[in-house]
Amino acid sequence: MYNSKIIGLGKYVPDNIVTNDDLSKLMDTNDEWIQERTGIKERRWVEKGSGDTTATMGVKAAKIAIERSGLDKDDIDFIIFATLSPDMYFPGPGVQVQHALDIKTIGALDVRNQCSGFVYAMSVADNFIKTGMYKNILVIGSELHSFGLDKTTRGRGVSVIFGDGAGAAVLTREEDNSKGVLSTHLHSQGEHAEELVLIAPGMGKRWVSDILADNDPDDVSYFPHMNGQFVFKNAVVRFSEVIMEGLMKNKLEVSDIDMLIPHQANLRISQFIQRKFKLSDDQVFNNIQKYGNTTAASIPIALTEAWEEGKIKEGDTVVLAAFGSGFTWGSVIMKW
Repeated sequence: MYNSKIIGLGKYVPDNIVTNDDLSKLMDTNDEWIQERTGIKERRWVEKGSGDTTATMGVKAAKIAIERSGLDKDDIDFIIFATLSPDMYFPGPGVQVQHALDIKTIGALDVRNQCSGFVYAMSVADNFIKTGMYKNILVIGSELHSFGLDKTTRGRGVSVIFGDGAGAAVLTREEDNSKGVLSTHLHSQGEHAEELVLIAPGMGKRWVSDILADNDPDDVSYFPHMNGQFVFKNAVVRFSEVIMEGLMKNKLEVSDIDMLIPHQANLRISQFIQRKFKLSDDQVFNNIQKYGNTTAASIPIALTEAWEEGKIKEGDTVVLAAFGSGFTWGSVIMKW
């Protein structure tokens, strides 16, 4: 059985920088309030008319990852696209990437696991490669939140947190089982699904016809809802558990972690985990200060930046961990 390993990384974020002071012009908030609660200083939001969409941002990140991998686009055997913000209700953006890259008619799979979407996508890719079904897989995490946020005081608890962007990785077959992805670990707890949720449009409660018929300006069902304190309390527990699960599976200690890339949900969550595991600043990578929470894109963007800055080297033990809506959470343990 093979392992899978990352051989190419890429990221793309929109040019438009939105600072906390910019948000204070749209809603009752300020820089101090946002930084104290989230650690975020600014985020990138797509400008209308720019041509950036969830799919096109994913394509831009993918082109960089493929080029850095040394592969030709037609060497890619399969595409996995993680997002909660597809360009269309259906089909998903995976097939848009296949078309935009002008790749032969390979399979394209969409993953809807929100903040842990990239971790789930990595697990799927890893297992496809482990079994020998595919050799080279393109994994993308991309999100365009800004068009769907309530940018008023009513929605500030959510809208100040989220940003737009995309990250991508190319995974390939590795015959040395001591290298590459060592293990992946996935969990869910659906009883808390509505603590972090976007209800409409959906077939279960409110579809488009309901929204149009009611024409209610106070209907917030199509804006994201988050029980922030409840999510925070669960996140710090599940992050710790799933990181330890991965380490124990591979007979590793916390001290063996060379780089932890946590989902960039809230800087306070990352700092809590860092303190709990007694990791140094050199062992944890955070960039939420610049980009906000980009959901499925946050880990691949951060992983790409950490690698670009030389903070991940050959032989390093790299841990990816995420928690989010669903609730779903997971981790990936890699030997770089």
